[in-house]
Amino acid sequence: MNASARLTTLTRLGFATRGLLYIVIAFLILRTGRAEDPAGALRYLGESGGQLLLGVMAAGLIGYGIWRLSDAAFDIERHGSDRHGTLQRVGALASGVTHLFLAWQAIRLMQGAASSGDSTREGTQTALSLPGGSFLVMLGGVVLVGVGILQLAKAVKASFLDYLDPAIARQAWAQWSGRLGYGARGFVFMITGYFLLRAGFQEQGAEAGGMDKALAWLTNPWDIVIALGLLGFGIFGLIEARYRRLHDAPIDGMVRRATGRA
Repeated sequence: MNASARLTTLTRLGFATRGLLYIVIAFLILRTGRAEDPAGALRYLGESGGQLLLGVMAAGLIGYGIWRLSDAAFDIERHGSDRHGTLQRVGALASGVTHLFLAWQAIRLMQGAASSGDSTREGTQTALSLPGGSFLVMLGGVVLVGVGILQLAKAVKASFLDYLDPAIARQAWAQWSGRLGYGARGFVFMITGYFLLRAGFQEQGAEAGGMDKALAWLTNPWDIVIALGLLGFGIFGLIEARYRRLHDAPIDGMVRRATGRA
């Protein structure tokens, strides 16, 4: 198996890991009312499943993150060069960085390191201390609201089905798990964007927050509705792990070029 094929295998493991994290997030809300983000779900699984599970998830998240960055750099998913394609590649870049950060957190948990707190709030506070920081934070809020709107558009158009095996894409369970999932994620992104806008306007980093704060902010029954949607997104992640059509990243060529220069 060449390097590109190995990365594709790890990417599928990454889709499964992401799906599992969202299933845990939904489970915690529905069963205990506890609001967590993917990093919190990672900690929960680490406490329950131990080092082996964390190691498997870290490997999957690394593969997924590298594959997303490769998509941003080389357009391996054939997004195109128009405005929509450019936005897709920017989204792939953000997703790649986010999931590599999650992989780093999994490795830190394996080493016994404690959580460092709310990274969104800390990052916002750091940004506010910079010249023009409040504008930067509000700009980040606008971007997150925009991402949320794009997620809702995906839910309506069901464009996520384009990447699945056609036979699976026609199945109602694949369609509705994706629709519910992207819809729920869209609302969560919009809420976190609102928190950033408020933090920037008031110049208070404490006003910012990630998915965990957004879910805790929701009142009954909306927290249950969003949790069910996130459960759908987790299930769709497992579907993607098995049935998504993946294009290989050009890893082998990069390795050959690097080896040749050496």
